Amino acid sequence: MDAFTTGLLQRIRATESDLSRARDEGDDFLAEVEQAELDDLRRLAAEHGVEVGASRV
Repeated sequence: MDAFTTGLLQRIRATESDLSRARDEGDDFLAEVEQAELDDLRRLAAEHGVEVGASRV
């Protein structure tokens, strides 16, 4: 796995974790921000053929 793919997958996992935490804490604004970031990362992954796998969020 190349550095781009590794970094992208790490960012996706971190963002999924941050989104889950925001939802658990009831922070709707932060959850929206994290969801938008996750959507962008998933779009980037798809554009570059990076398999993300099943979502945990």
